[in-house]
Amino acid sequence: MPAFRIAPAVADAFPETLIALVTATGLRGREPWPDTAAALEDLERQLADGTWQPADETNPRIEAWHTAYRSFGTNPRRVRPSVDALGRRLAKKGTLPRINPAVDSYNAVSVQHGLPAGAFDLDHVTGDVDIRHADGTESFTPLGEPGTVENPKPGEIIYADTTGVLTRHWNHRDAHRTRVTEDSTHVAFVLETLHADRDGDLLKAAAHELQGLLVLHAEQTAVHYLGPAQLQVTV
Repeated sequence: MPAFRIAPAVADAFPETLIALVTATGLRGREPWPDTAAALEDLERQLADGTWQPADETNPRIEAWHTAYRSFGTNPRRVRPSVDALGRRLAKKGTLPRINPAVDSYNAVSVQHGLPAGAFDLDHVTGDVDIRHADGTESFTPLGEPGTVENPKPGEIIYADTTGVLTRHWNHRDAHRTRVTEDSTHVAFVLETLHADRDGDLLKAAAHELQGLLVLHAEQTAVHYLGPAQLQVTV
């Protein structure tokens, strides 16, 4: 079972970081997930009715990620945090993408609460996963671009296993190798905040909401938390 670790340098730079790891085994991604479908439709209906809008870069949660991106040399208006990009897409198009039930579930929770989210197929993760600064030698193949290889810039925060980079710019984009598909059965979902002091309860509520969408379609689920007080968990 892999461990997820936050490098001490990242914990020191972002001392209020809190990351929820929601794990699921025995996922059944080819059956209907009506609760997830309803969650997506509800958000789209609220947007159309004008009763809710996704968080934008004026929201303190999104603004915090923009500040973090700038701190490690990424322009957040060119390379946006995942939740920022997803919210902008929803606001423009009026709909969220339908990828597969597992991905749709974390997208719904992410955009509803203004928290970045992602997921890794643990059957394609090699060794442990470290959240750390890149040294510039690592390789990354973006989701949906299996023929592309990128090298993160030194100092950029990444998720990386023993083979390569799983996520660039902390949470901008996931890797193709560990993407979650309908056939993924062992998955770690990630929800993140940089301000546990302010948004820790929101993060925990979102993690349990995501777990609730998964539990009817998995043999087992669990929630773990990573942060400066808990630098490593095994999932």
